[in-house]
Amino acid sequence: MIGGTGREAAGASPSDGARPVVGLAVGQGTGPELADVFERVLDALAAGRPGGEGVDVVRSPRPYHSYVSLRRDHDVAAVRRLTAEDADHYEAWCRDLAERGTTAVFRTAINAQSLYLVRRRLRAVKVDLLEADGRSLLLVRDQAQGFYTGENTHTAGEVTRTLSFSREITGAVVEHALERARRAWPDGRIGRIVMAYKFHLLDGAFDAWVAELSERFGVRIEVFQPDTVNRDLLAHGLPDRTLLIAGNEWADIMHVVLLDRYGSDRQENRCTENVCLDPALRGLVEYQTVHGSADDLAGRNLVNPVATIRAAALVAEHHAGCTGAVAVVEAALAVLAERGVRTPDLGGRHSTSEVVEALLDVLDVSGPGTVRRDAALVGGP
Repeated sequence: MIGGTGREAAGASPSDGARPVVGLAVGQGTGPELADVFERVLDALAAGRPGGEGVDVVRSPRPYHSYVSLRRDHDVAAVRRLTAEDADHYEAWCRDLAERGTTAVFRTAINAQSLYLVRRRLRAVKVDLLEADGRSLLLVRDQAQGFYTGENTHTAGEVTRTLSFSREITGAVVEHALERARRAWPDGRIGRIVMAYKFHLLDGAFDAWVAELSERFGVRIEVFQPDTVNRDLLAHGLPDRTLLIAGNEWADIMHVVLLDRYGSDRQENRCTENVCLDPALRGLVEYQTVHGSADDLAGRNLVNPVATIRAAALVAEHHAGCTGAVAVVEAALAVLAERGVRTPDLGGRHSTSEVVEALLDVLDVSGPGTVRRDAALVGGP
């Protein structure tokens, strides 16, 4: 396991070439509390790695702002400056990690404006495989272009936002989406490929690019206005194994609805991944909670840690060689659910630390997918 003095300085290479390195970026609000949760769970899972050599966690030296922290303490001019500084720092830090061979970062919530500046520069897509009742939907959110990634110009009483779409980025997003669909459904059967974008506002250029991509990849890609996709979703749903590629303007709002329809989960419990398509980033994956910074809960030990716990399991299994980490964590979370161990947002009476202690008590990393069901749960009924 990794001791407190074993953490590497930001940008440093691992002390031991055999030890995986994971990045950790911390925002304000509940970020520091969830960063500690992430490290504790990752440490516990890493203890089960062959040889037990553990994982090195590299923290960004800059604590990034949440929107609440920016607006609470600063005027508009300062918000603009700090937003740009946060974006520049986070981009440079991610590029440095990727150059050194790091493949994963866990990031707590930060100010969305800074975040989407970085996502444009790193050409990021968010990927979430939603499954319920024997059906699955693969959502790929295009975070690399569009309104969210725009730049602001301020004049007296007016903000002008300038944005762009490009054939190159659209092609990269679709190519990655098809690759992830093949990974999700190895038999190659995809029910439907749907793109949800406001393409009617782009003079016919966007749907022309999609037609070119359909021909290039030899698949049928249907592009619709978001309201048409909503109508289909409400009327009869989308077929099993739909690959849904969506502009962030729609997908950000609809993600929680799709979770309800296909994921059978609340966003407070959900984590997801953002893949950097910029070739220089070598496919760096950023994991995050779906919920935000929850500044109103900061320092109260009440933030729901489940999404962070799940992110730690994904990082452990896919980037740190901890085979079975996801299964063992899901089994432990199921035990906690049976015992009613949950934070107040889910109707429980347990603190963040009590939920984490309970999880660590039942985790058994000696074998994949096993838990100690007879453990005494901290704060349990």
